[in-house]
Amino acid sequence: MTNLHRHAPLRVALVGLGTVGGGVIRLLNTNGDLIARRAGCPIQVVAISARDRNKDRGVDLSPYEWVDDMTTLATRDDIDVVVELIGGADGPALTLARQCLAAGKPFVTANKAMLAHHGLDLASRAEKAGVALKYEAAVAGGIPVIKGMREGAAANEISRVYGILNGTCNYILTTMEKEGRGFDEVLKEAQELGYAEADPSFDIDGVDAAHKLTILASLAFGTELDFDHVATTGIRHVIAADIAEAAALGFRIRLVGMAENGPEGLFQRVHPMLVPLDHPLAHVDGSLNAVVAEGNFVGRLFFQGRGAGDGPTASAVVADLIDVARDEYGDALAMPVAALTPQQPADAGQRIGRAYLRFKVQDRPGVLAEIAAATRDAGVSIESMIQRGANQADGVLVAIVTHAGEERCVRETLERLAGSDSLLDTPMVMHILD
Repeated sequence: MTNLHRHAPLRVALVGLGTVGGGVIRLLNTNGDLIARRAGCPIQVVAISARDRNKDRGVDLSPYEWVDDMTTLATRDDIDVVVELIGGADGPALTLARQCLAAGKPFVTANKAMLAHHGLDLASRAEKAGVALKYEAAVAGGIPVIKGMREGAAANEISRVYGILNGTCNYILTTMEKEGRGFDEVLKEAQELGYAEADPSFDIDGVDAAHKLTILASLAFGTELDFDHVATTGIRHVIAADIAEAAALGFRIRLVGMAENGPEGLFQRVHPMLVPLDHPLAHVDGSLNAVVAEGNFVGRLFFQGRGAGDGPTASAVVADLIDVARDEYGDALAMPVAALTPQQPADAGQRIGRAYLRFKVQDRPGVLAEIAAATRDAGVSIESMIQRGANQADGVLVAIVTHAGEERCVRETLERLAGSDSLLDTPMVMHILD
């Protein structure tokens, strides 16, 4: 139902006053008149709650009621919708979400971890209560990819959804690419600039991207959320030489989250990949995000924009609030929870594709023959093999690009080489985006 005649303000409780929470207040203050015209009513923050009442957040909080116990917000009659921006898969955020939905109060969140782990439960609660569960800000910041998937592409069967889902990783990889510097140095700089957290593990190990991919896969395929079966590898072992080799071969390295659904099951993976220069993802630089969805009637859809930060993420939060004000919302996961299908995880070993393998090895005769024998015995066909010895005082690098073949053969190659005293480090495998 669309409420075209609403005039009373939409009264918002804002829980969490970090970067995004402050951005929501600034956005509503700056664009309030325009937002009111689009929403059909003013949208007003009336209550706020956060961990530290005295912290300077660079925005005037005096107009808003401070609430120490955020759980009381769920049942207050003078609050129409609660926005949760505190994060965390469990704990206070999940408790608040369940309390709001139980009380029949619309709930807006940017919490991808909570949705990836508990989205089915929350969507079911929202459905039973007949209220909105909105989360545009949880995936790709200011890019309206959730709305695009739930609404714009709703008539299509989606065969594949994939993209660059973490701005921190993309910033690190593209800076390494442009400046030829190593991972550790660029990560330290990203932390100093505020692009990376003091503990960057969730970003650089691919967990953040895996949370987002879980949500996109459910929306794309109508399957149940299944974070536990996202095969996840981050970027901390990508070295400058990998970037250089990829460039020489006509690729750029990007951390790509990819999901496909088919007769063999649901495939979900977050992994550094070699992306051809003629693919749009190869030109997504810096902290930008991008999502590609392939539909059977609409073809390739490409969403790109700023994936994080106060402005883009606040934009997505307020867009959800406008939908709530209009009473424009449907099932949280694009269809009733009962209509979502459980799907077995697909065996990645049966996937066909090319791969890049990089070995750090002893500089001695016979090493290349040992690697070649392992690939031959595992059924891997080598397209090219490059040995780089320069500037590798503690060994040499051997890079291989394979012909298209089953991924299990690449895995078997590494198993055959495991324990070899020729290898000085764990081999790096990156698949090539077709």
